[in-house]
Amino acid sequence: MKKLSFLPVLLLLLVLAVLPACRAKKDIAKTTGATKIEVPLSGKEFNSDEEYFRATASGKSPNLETAKKIAENNAKSRLAGLIQTTVKKVTDNYTNQRSIGDRQEYSNKFEEMTREVVNQKLFDVKIIKEEIYKEADNSYTYWVAIEASKEAILNGINSSISKNEKLRQDYDKMKFEETFNQEMDKLANEKP
Repeated sequence: MKKLSFLPVLLLLLVLAVLPACRAKKDIAKTTGATKIEVPLSGKEFNSDEEYFRATASGKSPNLETAKKIAENNAKSRLAGLIQTTVKKVTDNYTNQRSIGDRQEYSNKFEEMTREVVNQKLFDVKIIKEEIYKEADNSYTYWVAIEASKEAILNGINSSISKNEKLRQDYDKMKFEETFNQEMDKLANEKP
């Protein structure tokens, strides 16, 4: 009988111990003085989708042109990384679906070739939005959002493969594009 009455008391003590911890999480901004910051050029329209790879970045400098260069270089690095990651996934999925003689050699050559394509296409990126802030210390913060079209990347890959006889032998353009489009759909549905 004593065991049964002890259980409700134990549950009540546990609930009372947990409630203040839950309340503390809600009040953390009030107690620490933290301020929520809205990041410029963030939101759905600046995320990659089925048709475009997109990236945003910022740069800060006492010189506006330097701030722009920093931001553009950072954005291009992010964009290149995103494209490379996506193309690697496509290449892995594509080569696993195909019966290719030396899968590893094919994959390595394919990745090397796509890196070159991405580097070439980074000169063709389009700035979709920019914002400039003059800071209290008289420096500049420049935010930039850029994009590269999926079509430009695919066309570059197809063009490079058509020039490489060894890769061209095992290349199924339709299958590759289908796999590429699947990865772009996944990318578009990812939450930032």
